Amino acid sequence: MNLEIRHLRVVCAIADTGSVTKAASLLGLAQPAVTAQLQRIERALGGPLFERGRRGASPTALGELVLARARVVLPAMKGLQEDAAQLMGSRAKANQWRIGAVNGPILGGLMSRLTAEDENLEVLTHPSHWADQLSELTTAGKLDYCIVGVCGDTVPGTPGDGLMWREIAVDAVFVMLPESHPLAARWEVDLADLADAEWAVMPGDGCFGECFAAACARAGFTPRTMHEMDMGNALDAVYAGHAVGLCKATLRRVDGIVTVPIAGGPLRWRHLLGWHPRSHAAGFADVMLSHAIAAYEESAARNAHYMQWRKANPRFGPQLSNA
Repeated sequence: MNLEIRHLRVVCAIADTGSVTKAASLLGLAQPAVTAQLQRIERALGGPLFERGRRGASPTALGELVLARARVVLPAMKGLQEDAAQLMGSRAKANQWRIGAVNGPILGGLMSRLTAEDENLEVLTHPSHWADQLSELTTAGKLDYCIVGVCGDTVPGTPGDGLMWREIAVDAVFVMLPESHPLAARWEVDLADLADAEWAVMPGDGCFGECFAAACARAGFTPRTMHEMDMGNALDAVYAGHAVGLCKATLRRVDGIVTVPIAGGPLRWRHLLGWHPRSHAAGFADVMLSHAIAAYEESAARNAHYMQWRKANPRFGPQLSNA
């Protein structure tokens, strides 16, 4: 793993607050997500950065070294990002949009709507599994917009990065099952019915893993083996019957695989549109949001089961505040 700016922010937040729990609150992240990030950082650097004691977390010698460098790098990067955002905003091409997106149902339909309005428009895309990475690129002026997903009520990035965020829609999280699975024909399934399953999960940051584990705990079990895979391999594993998967309700139909709602809708995925308020893109954000919502609804409409299930679960889909 390469050390990134977001990792330095985590280290500084832990040092400034004296605990992982308080750092998570400061960063707007779940505590388990910050713990997991710290563990990855420590593995990458080769040793522990903090010692835990009665007085909280105190830096080790390695931690002091990292902190000394981070205290210089972070302010410099923040100034660079702000200056770059202003510069790129002033130089943005009138016939070009740069859009970053995590894996989701919106980007293709959004591109179709944008180019239908202007056949000379050029849409450049940047994919990523990491919402924080896309928010950093948007802050730095390298992207005009980013479309990301989170499962909690927080937004990607860090406090003070200056980005504006609007919610596109709240997607339900379904399970993916092979067509031959005994539960495949159900209207919805209880998580408890999958207590013995192995799971195929996609990489990403944020608190979704912890939210899934918590939902399983409420259902009375701890999930068995979780295989981290990209979407293509996850679909293959589900199709072959090696695992069941989690997916957005708007996942396109795949031969041999069915998607089934989870009873009670315990898991959700919020699609967000982000941009920098001082960028050229800010003046077109409302139009971009409208197109993104329409693209989401077009994707959702392909799944008749989801649209029927949504009538009984109206907290999913585009929310009225975005109309």
